[in-house]
Amino acid sequence: MTNAAAPQGMGKVMPGMEDFLTTRFWWVRHAPVRSDGGKIYGQRDLPADCGDSYVFQALARILPAGAVWITSNLMRTKQTAAAIRAAGHPDANEGEPIVMTEFAEQNLGDWQGLDRAQFFRDRRPSPSSYWFNDPKEKAPNGESFLDLVERTRDGIGKALSAHRGRDLIVCSHGGTIRAAIGVALDLSLEGMLSFMTENCAVTRLDMLERDDDSGWRVMMVNHQPWMGASPAEAKLA
Repeated sequence: MTNAAAPQGMGKVMPGMEDFLTTRFWWVRHAPVRSDGGKIYGQRDLPADCGDSYVFQALARILPAGAVWITSNLMRTKQTAAAIRAAGHPDANEGEPIVMTEFAEQNLGDWQGLDRAQFFRDRRPSPSSYWFNDPKEKAPNGESFLDLVERTRDGIGKALSAHRGRDLIVCSHGGTIRAAIGVALDLSLEGMLSFMTENCAVTRLDMLERDDDSGWRVMMVNHQPWMGASPAEAKLA
């Protein structure tokens, strides 16, 4: 089985790649959470603010039609997917996205609900990684970042098995997307935590397969297609 059509944004297929089977993961971080009161939220099920229409219009323009839509189990990812589709995406009237709990944010356990600024004053974040804790340290009654990486890896494997050769739009979380980048690049845990993932930004990771060989291509990381647009311009569109 092949899908020789060029991946979006690549132009024509490179010589020798015509018989590669390509599965394209379009990772989208959820829209911002503004109701957290300055508290750490992790897996707390808080709503997203999807009011910036120009952001979702830009996402609707660049994300592919006919995709498999996936969200985590948390409402902010479901709301983000719905806002993209409602902003003029061709898949607006397709069925509900698939929910995969593997792609939820890290469970930060007892840290959830703590004041974020005070937490970082007490623990002093490291300049070598942008996260709450050492990647192997479990949050009290929660997960470590390593736990998140392993379940993200499992989720990617399940998604590949079920939807090989398709475009997958995955509305997920900052930690999960860092983990997915790390899985693709075989990075250390610390290397994964070097990446920034802004709200609503797109990271695209392509899995290429032929016979018994496979490999990842990193097509874009933290892409913000609305940059240069403005709310005023959106009202005129």
